[in-house]
Amino acid sequence: MFRFCPLIIAFLILSCSTDAENILAPTLDSSIASKEVVVDNVIACAASNADDDLISVFFYPRPSTTNFKYYETEDVSVDKNDFENYIPVEFPIRDVFNGFLKKFEVSTINEKWVIVAFDEGGKTHLSNPIRLKQNTKPTEYLSQNVSVEASTNMPDFSWQDGSYSDTKIYFHVVSDATNKLLSGTYTFERNFQYYNLDNVVLNVTRGTPPTLKSGSSYNFTLLGVSEDNWVNLFSEIPFQVE
Repeated sequence: MFRFCPLIIAFLILSCSTDAENILAPTLDSSIASKEVVVDNVIACAASNADDDLISVFFYPRPSTTNFKYYETEDVSVDKNDFENYIPVEFPIRDVFNGFLKKFEVSTINEKWVIVAFDEGGKTHLSNPIRLKQNTKPTEYLSQNVSVEASTNMPDFSWQDGSYSDTKIYFHVVSDATNKLLSGTYTFERNFQYYNLDNVVLNVTRGTPPTLKSGSSYNFTLLGVSEDNWVNLFSEIPFQVE
């Protein structure tokens, strides 16, 4: 009769258990294996926060979207396009502009690649990979870089970059005193006029925004975003139409 040393048995059990856990470990790839997937179809970006050590991973939840998920890699050395490198992690979700946008509040020390996913129309939609750069390129908060000319109800906004030179696109929001988003637009150029779409390359505004009223308080928010979806510049400035 064969007799096994208890230590060997324990080792075999541990090895089998570890192998099973590795096989069953959830990844983005396994999560979407049986689903119809639409890649590069979630608008998202990330910024390091100004007043704490968290990272805000912003995304635009189109109407009727559900099941918001956040996935991350272990670090930035892996292939960002291989979904097997991404695992789901649960972080709090907060409303931005009264829920027009949302964000995951992420706590991490390492820089990583992350992807935002949600369900819509029976399909799972994924963002482009987002490169977290909270250590090497912390987001600059520079309200002084924005100028507003608000002598009419179609104010002009212009701005300058901060110290980073790799910004590719600018997202700007005009909101009212209740933090309701009135317009959300993207330009490649460093200027925008509310609500002139001549240089707008992407528009998430729902319907026709209201005409701004003289004497009312508004806010202009600007995000300068790099090609890998990191927010280099974050600016907010209040204004009133004269």
